[in-house]
Amino acid sequence: MPDAAPTPPAFTPYQRFATALLTLLQFAVILDFMIMSPLGALIMPSMGMTAEQFGLVVSAYAFSAGASGLLTAGFADRFDRKKLLLFFYGGFLLGTLWCGLAGSFESLLAARIVTGLFGGVIGSIVMAIAADLFEPALRGRVMGLLQGGFAASQVLGLPFGLFLATRWDWHAPFLALVIFGVVGGALIAWRMQPVTAHLARQTDRSAFAHLLHTVAVPRHGLAFLTTALLTTGGFMLMPFASAFSVNNVGIDLQHLPVVYLVTGISTMFVAPLLGRLTDRFGPLPVFYAGAAITIVMVSIYTRLGPSSLLTLVVINVVMFAGIFARMVPWQTVVASIPPPEQRGAFTAINSALQQVAGGLAALVAGHIVHVGADGKLAHFPWLGNVLIGTTLAVCVLIWRISKDTAQAA
Repeated sequence: MPDAAPTPPAFTPYQRFATALLTLLQFAVILDFMIMSPLGALIMPSMGMTAEQFGLVVSAYAFSAGASGLLTAGFADRFDRKKLLLFFYGGFLLGTLWCGLAGSFESLLAARIVTGLFGGVIGSIVMAIAADLFEPALRGRVMGLLQGGFAASQVLGLPFGLFLATRWDWHAPFLALVIFGVVGGALIAWRMQPVTAHLARQTDRSAFAHLLHTVAVPRHGLAFLTTALLTTGGFMLMPFASAFSVNNVGIDLQHLPVVYLVTGISTMFVAPLLGRLTDRFGPLPVFYAGAAITIVMVSIYTRLGPSSLLTLVVINVVMFAGIFARMVPWQTVVASIPPPEQRGAFTAINSALQQVAGGLAALVAGHIVHVGADGKLAHFPWLGNVLIGTTLAVCVLIWRISKDTAQAA
């Protein structure tokens, strides 16, 4: 009978603190990005903006974040990661403050570009720090908790932000986020230890050479492709999920928040559990199980007709469990791919490509689906087919990447 999987080691007190702090940063950055879409109903009439102008404001963040990641990748491993995090986090808070004070379309557009330039890099720095601070046997749990920050921003952040916006005006959530963010910045400066072990292994003399050496590694290219494919399918579905739920499934608009609330709460518990399973059994078994669940549930979801609220909630909960069962082990695999001296550049490029791929996927999806005469979304299953296809492709890529990484270790 095979031996049971070994029990992973426990976190140290400082690792627990660092995990909580990094999750807090993920929560703030993700909330800043996500809150723009639901605020559209308030921002557009308030500022006399057209739908095209608002769409530009939303996409400006993603594209500026992608550009920033590529521009800073060469420098990402040449500094103490704590100082780098403080610099970009400070710029992110200033950009968010600008959003909270913006009084015109042009001012808000510029504010979102600035916020994206700084905020888009924070996620990659967080991932690099997590990989530096935690040994491979602990990384699944860390990535599960960081992914849980995404769910927490949905469950806690979005409802609270919308409450502030409706109670006062749409500027209030951004100003509240700045106040919340200053506390996180103070904790970083006060309690986080320097992250400098990678500096002793740095040999590249120029930022360009460092960027070139990072990109030239074959398994790095496969990892970038995998991240782009994983992002593409999800970003095709997300922008149209609420319209599909209301117009195709027949869910009342007033009951729609229940779907996101229950899904978000379940994900807050599922993501850390997936991290523990990844540490215990390895990333590949968890990923393939998640891929199978995703394929089945996306096939059902995108072809769903008029259904009850309970049916949609159950389908969403299981589908997102499958999606996160892909993302948590993939983040664990990614953390082990680059050596420490290339980790900052690698995560910056990876994050940039994720942002750009997401923005392009949303634009392409808008050309695939269209609203029929009855108000229903047509061709929505095609988006599901794209997600299924990318998931199958990634199943092959992740096996190859894991094999190459193990051989290089």
